[in-house]
Amino acid sequence: MSVEDTSDLLSQVALVEEAAEDVLADRRQIIDLDKKRNKTREAIRALQKTTTSEKSWVCFGNMFIKMPNKKAANLLEKDYNQLDEELTDIRKKLKPKVNNLRNLENKEDMKGFGLNPLSKEELRAIEKML
Repeated sequence: MSVEDTSDLLSQVALVEEAAEDVLADRRQIIDLDKKRNKTREAIRALQKTTTSEKSWVCFGNMFIKMPNKKAANLLEKDYNQLDEELTDIRKKLKPKVNNLRNLENKEDMKGFGLNPLSKEELRAIEKML
C-alpha cells in the first residue's frame, strides 16, 4: 500500500466517522427532546386534572412561579408544540444524513426509510374507497 492509498483511506474513514457522529448526535438530541416533550405533556395533563386550586407552582428554567392553571397550561402547550416542531425538523434532517452515511459506507439506501405517513385527506379518500 502506498502513502497516497493510506492517506485516501484515512480521509475516507474520517468522512465516515464524521457522518456517523452527526447521525448519533441527532439521535441523542431526538431522545432528549422527546423526554422533554413527554414531561411537558405530563405536566399539562396534571394541570388539567387539578381541580383544587386556581393557581399552581410551575418551574420555568431555574425558578418556580405561581400562576393561574389556565395560563400555565397555555404556556406548557406552546412549549409542547415548539418541542414537537423541533423534533419533526430534526427527524426530517436525519433521513438524508443516514443515507449519506450509508453511501459513504458503500451500502444500499435503507428500504422503507423514506416513507411518510398518509395525510388526513389521503386517509379519508382511502376510507371512502373501502
